[in-house]
Amino acid sequence: MTRFPFDDLNSLPRPTRRSVLSALAGVAAFADEVLAMQQPGAGGIPTRPLGKTGARVSILGYGGWHAVANKTDEESIRLMHEAVDLGITFFDNAWEYHDGRAEEVMGRALQQNGLRGKVFLMTKVCARDYEGARRQIDESLRRLRTDHVDLLQFHAIQYEGDAKRILEGGLKAALEAKEAGKVRFIGFTGHRDPKAHLEMLDLPFAWDTVQMPLNVLDASYRSFEQAVLPVCRKRGIGVLAMKALGGGMEAPVIQAGVSAELGRRYAMSLPVATVICGILNREQLLFHASLARNFKPLSRREAAAIVRRARPEAADGRLEAYKDPKQGYGCSYHSRVLRANA
Repeated sequence: MTRFPFDDLNSLPRPTRRSVLSALAGVAAFADEVLAMQQPGAGGIPTRPLGKTGARVSILGYGGWHAVANKTDEESIRLMHEAVDLGITFFDNAWEYHDGRAEEVMGRALQQNGLRGKVFLMTKVCARDYEGARRQIDESLRRLRTDHVDLLQFHAIQYEGDAKRILEGGLKAALEAKEAGKVRFIGFTGHRDPKAHLEMLDLPFAWDTVQMPLNVLDASYRSFEQAVLPVCRKRGIGVLAMKALGGGMEAPVIQAGVSAELGRRYAMSLPVATVICGILNREQLLFHASLARNFKPLSRREAAAIVRRARPEAADGRLEAYKDPKQGYGCSYHSRVLRANA
């Protein structure tokens, strides 16, 4: 097994006061406060409150894109069933994942054995306009074989004018869906620039959730942790963490000398409702379930030391490809719409 510099937390160097303040500028919660958020959940995996919604979700979320990647439908369904049995009850998805296959397969999985009633189901729509969002909501419900989703989010907020377009169009569709009982809560996601999130948070609407990348790399470059997380925390908005390992299949945090276990623990140690993880196979499922079940939050000193160790590789953002507009990460549907209207 590969050893990483900080697998042994007792060997952590003591960071300077300045580095601690820098690393934790946007976050005042670790250890005691994070543990106070938690309650025992199914399978021993703790749950946390989803902001002010009144709902509680497992601290580990099941990523929708990875749920069907590199697997047959039958393999995907077996893994999702086992995930629920293990206590992972937050399920993520999106209208565009694998051209709809991710929702379709997840819908089949949750239709069996009454599992839909055991999970908190989230999906995302890509359209910003009213008609497009309304159509995608209904298509997602059909694929997921359910009459409602617990959380609907606007996907990949990162394009110029997104906030204005959603306020003038897509939000109306989401609110109508909520009024009709098709949606319980409404939020948004994004991973490129904290400024886009702050623009959404400036809209005259009380968002229930915000999804953002939170990891040891983000803390040193164009940081959502420092810019957006404190705003959500102050307003009682439920935060969904993603890309805890830096995104992609290669787990970029490892290139910065941080193990996968510590990368996940760092994200879980923040005041978030859940950490959505990409799980490709049973080995990864069991690893993540065990990590969540036995989770112990990092202390301020431990977290700051990990950020400090990763900073030489993280400071220029090259390991966070999703923050680079040239890399093309985002919503393929919305990108096509923008090009067509250019």
